[in-house]
Amino acid sequence: MNLKGFDKFKRENPMTDKINALSFNHLEFFCGDATSVSKRFIACMGVEMAAKSDLSTGNDQFSSYVMQTGTCRLVFTAPYHAVENAHKETSPFPGYDPKRAASFVTKHGLAAYAIGIDVEDVQKTYDTMVLNGGISVLEPVTVKDANPEKGFATMAEIRLYGDVVIRLVDRRDYKGQFLPNYEDVAAPGTKLGKYDISKIDHIVGNVHSLQATLNYIRNMTGFHDFAEFTAEDVGTVDSGLNSCVLANNNEMILLPVNEPTFGTRRKSQIQTYLEQNEGEGVQHVAFYTPDIFNTLELMRSATAWGGFEFQAGQDHSYYERVKERVGFDSMTEEQYVMAEKMGVLIDKDDQGILLQIFTKPIGDRPTVFFEIIQRLGCMNEGIQKPGCGGFGKGNFKDLFKSIEQYENDLRIN
Repeated sequence: MNLKGFDKFKRENPMTDKINALSFNHLEFFCGDATSVSKRFIACMGVEMAAKSDLSTGNDQFSSYVMQTGTCRLVFTAPYHAVENAHKETSPFPGYDPKRAASFVTKHGLAAYAIGIDVEDVQKTYDTMVLNGGISVLEPVTVKDANPEKGFATMAEIRLYGDVVIRLVDRRDYKGQFLPNYEDVAAPGTKLGKYDISKIDHIVGNVHSLQATLNYIRNMTGFHDFAEFTAEDVGTVDSGLNSCVLANNNEMILLPVNEPTFGTRRKSQIQTYLEQNEGEGVQHVAFYTPDIFNTLELMRSATAWGGFEFQAGQDHSYYERVKERVGFDSMTEEQYVMAEKMGVLIDKDDQGILLQIFTKPIGDRPTVFFEIIQRLGCMNEGIQKPGCGGFGKGNFKDLFKSIEQYENDLRIN
C-alpha cells in the first residue's frame, strides 16, 4: 500500500469527478425488525419519522421507515419474508429482492446496505460508472408515485464494497419526503430532528484491500484523495490500520476507507470488524451537529433506557495535552471543561478544529458504530468548508486504546 502518511500528504482538489455527484441523500440499513430499530432512533437520537412503507401502506414485501434529522435521512428496512410474495407490485422499491435482503440480515446483522447520493442524471452517471468498471446491481429505473401529483424519481445501484451499494438518486421531480410510494408521515419541508444533528458528514468503510478498493472507486467516479493515514499515524503498539478518504468535487461526499494492518500484538480492529461482519461493509457514520455538547446531553440522557453507549473518555492529562496542541484561538476554557466532562475528543488541522465522540457498536455485533462531530472554523461567506478540522488524526491512538479495552471486555482478540 503506497500511502505517504498524514504529515506528507498534501491536500488539493484536482476536480477530477467523472460523475456529477452532489451530496448524501440517505443511508439505508437492513435489519430484522424495522419497527423496533426506528423507534429506538426516535427516542435516543432525536430523529423523526418522515415517511414509511409497510403493510399499512399496501406493501407486503418489507417494512421500511425513513427517519430524518436536518438533511440526514436514515432508512431502516426489514424483509417480511425470505421469498417473494405473489404481489410483487406492492413493493414501492424497484429491484428489491427479499431473498437477498433476508440473506444480508442473516450474514451481517444490523448493517448499512445502501449509501444514497444525489446526482443530476442517473442514466448518465450509471453509464459512466459501469463503463469505468462499476459493477451494476440495479439498472436505472424511473419510479412513479401512485399519486400523479407527487411526481417521480429515478434511481440505480452500483456495487461499492462488500455487499454495500452506492444508490444513485434523482428526486428533483418528486414532491414527497423520500421516494415514490412511500407514504409521507411529515409534510414535505417540515423541519425534522430534535437533537440538533443536521447532516451526514462522512461514511467509513472497512475493506480487505485498501488499494484495490480505492482504485475501483476512483476509476468509476473520479473521486480524489482528501486525506490519508497509515498505522504510524493512527495505530498503537497493539493494532493499526491504513486509511484514505475519498471525496467528490464539492467535497460534500466524504468516503473514508480502512484496511487492517498485520504483525502487531493483537488483531487490528479492522480485521475484527471484517470477521464479525462476515465481510466488508460500513464501519461507522459521522453525524454533524452545530452544538455537540447539547446533542450529547440529550443522547446521554437516553442511554440508561435503551440509548447509545459511548466509548470511555480520556483522563485529565489528555485535555492538558490538547490545550497545548490546539490552543485557545477557537476553543474557550469553558468548552475544554465541557469536553472533558462529556468525553469529547479534540483535534486540529491547518484549517480548523474537530470535536468528536464515538458510540460503542449500536447492535449485537461489534461492528457498526456512530460518530458525533462538530467542526469549528473554515468559514467562507457563512459556509463552512467540508472536512474542516480533519478526521481526528491526533485522537486515533487514544480512540484505539478505548476500543481495544472494549474488545478486551468482550473477550475479542
